[in-house]
Amino acid sequence: MSVATFQVTGMTCGHCEASIREEVSEVPGVVDVAVSAASGDLTVTATGAIDDAAVLAAVTEAGYSAIPA
Repeated sequence: MSVATFQVTGMTCGHCEASIREEVSEVPGVVDVAVSAASGDLTVTATGAIDDAAVLAAVTEAGYSAIPA
């Protein structure tokens, strides 16, 4: 298992969190997604190495932007 944290901008509510969680959960290998609009944190747990580019693309698809923390 591997864990990576990202800083997301633009989140303001639970709906934002849910949108990001849904998109990032579809990234291959991802087994857990924790999102906090209050802190702007996104923590991703995967079975193998985390594909940062795929996670960032998923966040973009949800309508937000992120950078590795």
